[in-house]
Amino acid sequence: MKITDAVKSPQTTTIGQTQTANANNAPSTEKAAAVVVQQSTNVSLSPQVMEIDRQITTTAVFDTQKVEKIKLAIADGQFQVNSDKVADGLLDTVKDLLHSRKREA
Repeated sequence: MKITDAVKSPQTTTIGQTQTANANNAPSTEKAAAVVVQQSTNVSLSPQVMEIDRQITTTAVFDTQKVEKIKLAIADGQFQVNSDKVADGLLDTVKDLLHSRKREA
């Protein structure tokens, strides 16, 4: 029986297919059973990390009301893109990226 390495997550092991010959000496493929091996790891977080996680999950990163207004405007076909503002933002981002590369060099 041939064992092949399948591209899967590190916790999963699969036994590949086997080749056998039938009465006419023609190869046929038999599917082998997949064996799944589960590994478990215990992880404990420090109180500091747990506090940071709590702060991140309770602090709004963006204005949800503004997002809802934009979603409704898009759905209604009322949202208009300010191309000048978008272009300025893109140029600012490119300038920042170029400036950060110069500092690294």
